[in-house]
Amino acid sequence: MKKTLLIVGSGNIALRIAPLFKNNYRIFGLYRNADNIGTLRSNGITPIYGDLDFVQTLKKISGIAQLVIHLAPPPSEGLRDNRTTHLLSALSRQSKNVAAILPQRLIYISTTGVYGNCQGDWINETRAVNPFNDRAIRRVDAEKQIRFWGKRNNVAVSILRVPGIYAADRLPLARLQQGLPALIENEDSYTNHIHADDLARIIYAAAQYGKPGRLYHACDDSNLKMGAYFDLVADHFGYPHPPRVTREEAQKRISPGMMSFMRESRRIENSRIKKELYVNLLYPTVEAGVIAARNERPSI
Repeated sequence: MKKTLLIVGSGNIALRIAPLFKNNYRIFGLYRNADNIGTLRSNGITPIYGDLDFVQTLKKISGIAQLVIHLAPPPSEGLRDNRTTHLLSALSRQSKNVAAILPQRLIYISTTGVYGNCQGDWINETRAVNPFNDRAIRRVDAEKQIRFWGKRNNVAVSILRVPGIYAADRLPLARLQQGLPALIENEDSYTNHIHADDLARIIYAAAQYGKPGRLYHACDDSNLKMGAYFDLVADHFGYPHPPRVTREEAQKRISPGMMSFMRESRRIENSRIKKELYVNLLYPTVEAGVIAARNERPSI
């Protein structure tokens, strides 16, 4: 008999992980937009309605799955992740005086943004969190909730801290077309990446081998500054390199959202996913992934 998997956050990554689990799991996907129902079904995912902002809509997920993969982002405001609070409450819900049937494992997709600005240092999973913005503070809150819930309920929890996700359809081509600037090299920040297909494979590996309560960096082997990343994509897709400006000038020409990423510099070490999860990356560097994306691009 197949096990059951509940995917919370049925977007692009959910569609990439479904084929990896389909032989051994019956897959459910939580949705709140009815437009997603057809896509979920066509990818072998049984849709279940639920809105993480409203706990009363989540009654159906109690006891439904042995494995839960939590891909949903926190709310866009505040310092708490109430969506994760609602999810954990629903998974723990009792019915007619019968104890809740809890999942055996939960995998949460977090962000390397929880470390804040590390001044370009190499860091591993033992680094203390130091979130610089509300977005990262909400992620830290979600991680704390999940780890405490896992310990209290004897559920094996794995947290994957993920950097910038890219794929053929997730490259900064529009940015390059617009000619938006990057920072001059000596003021630029290190950035980290993972190909969407490799992230799906890391999630699958965590479901098999992840240690209870363990943190994992889900990133590739690259060692790039942000401007070098833009130059790399430009070279392979035939665009000019973006102009380089100082941080002071960038404040006037770059959106506050992008500037928030440019203020943080870190290099993420990934040996734990290789040693403990036995991950062999399809795209160990961003260049390998960008070359593959270029080859996937239809000729005009």
